[in-house]
Amino acid sequence: MGWKKFILGIGVGLAGAYVVQNSMSNTLISPEKALKIAKDAFKENGSINGSWINMSPKSIKKDHINYRVYEGGISRNEDGQSTQYTFIVDAQTGTILEVV
Repeated sequence: MGWKKFILGIGVGLAGAYVVQNSMSNTLISPEKALKIAKDAFKENGSINGSWINMSPKSIKKDHINYRVYEGGISRNEDGQSTQYTFIVDAQTGTILEVV
């Protein structure tokens, strides 16, 4: 096997790895899936009256780490009163990062 073919093989392998890594790291879950994740988590503690989510992800910095996130909200009745919660879901992993 010649050096040219060996170097070409390494180059093609590195280029392929770069493309795969970039395509996987930039993949975002849908806003609908992010809302479902949040609703499922809230449903563990009771019923939900309403929910919403911003359809466009935004960039935030939390604990010195940059995230692409979806913001949304949930409303439910607690002790006869309507209570509103807002949440932030990581747009890449679906992890709920914050609930207020």
